[in-house]
Amino acid sequence: MDNTVVDLETLHALYENRAQADEMDGIKKHIKSSKDKEDAKPLDKPEQFLFQLSQIPNFSERVFCILFQSTFHECITSILRKVEILQRVCKSLQTGKCVLQVLGLVLAFGNFMNGGNRSRGQADGFTLDILPKLKDVKSSDNSQSLLSYIVAYYLRHFDEDAGRETCVYPLPEPQDLFQASQMKFEDFQRDLRKLRKDLNACSAETEKVFKLSSEENLQPFKDKMDEFLSQAKTELETQEKQLADTQKIFLELSVSFSVKPKAGEKEVSPNTFFSVWHEFSTDFKDHWKKQNKLMLLERVKMAEESFKQAREKASYNVKPKHATGIKAKLGQKI
Repeated sequence: MDNTVVDLETLHALYENRAQADEMDGIKKHIKSSKDKEDAKPLDKPEQFLFQLSQIPNFSERVFCILFQSTFHECITSILRKVEILQRVCKSLQTGKCVLQVLGLVLAFGNFMNGGNRSRGQADGFTLDILPKLKDVKSSDNSQSLLSYIVAYYLRHFDEDAGRETCVYPLPEPQDLFQASQMKFEDFQRDLRKLRKDLNACSAETEKVFKLSSEENLQPFKDKMDEFLSQAKTELETQEKQLADTQKIFLELSVSFSVKPKAGEKEVSPNTFFSVWHEFSTDFKDHWKKQNKLMLLERVKMAEESFKQAREKASYNVKPKHATGIKAKLGQKI
């Protein structure tokens, strides 16, 4: 179908407003009863239009398939993009070197601060809900928080690019974590089930067109739909497997962080898990930006100081001492 002649929006409107079976029966009865009658009333324009549409071989089935083909890629791509974000964030939190370094600092400084307390010192770990509270732990003079200290320590001791434009944020981006916290595996599964149902319906409608169409009206519909259905089936199966793998990774991640389901949840939800990380990453990035800026200013100041010293050294010239002795005077006479 040439979408430059009839765009998909118009095609959808035609499909939604097509004549239903009872309407079509009424139109055909009117045409039959008024045939060869001189005083017969003609069909109104809406009925004429519906009748003309019905003359297109398998109009309803063909349009259903064309519309589904146009929306399938958009739907599957939307699911794919969200699942990829979820999978990327999970893998980063599970195995990311920088993430583990940050968590190691949280544990180390927490143990140091509780070193004199037998009941709380030398912990082997901590619960995840501690992370957003680090910004509330202040120094004795109230000049900085534990979070800001951890950020500064990380940049100065673990990040070789700190204070440079090449410095990379060590945690998953807050925006990715927020998106992950809004996702539900049940929604993905429901969307994929609907796509599977619609794909089966499209396949059935396609077969109906194949059987009822004449050889003249079969192509290029047959070749194009065969190719689409084969590709769509593969893409859908791939996405279903990727979703199952991502859910498995997420559940393993929640277990490794000892996060338990909230009341009413059978399993830990992405919202329960990633909401904590989103808050922590947002606070961490604010301090990370500020500290990076301070370190950049330090580097600029050091560079300016080095340049100043080099310039002063270059401008200091030792003038040669002129000989004034008897030997020099005799040499001048000769």
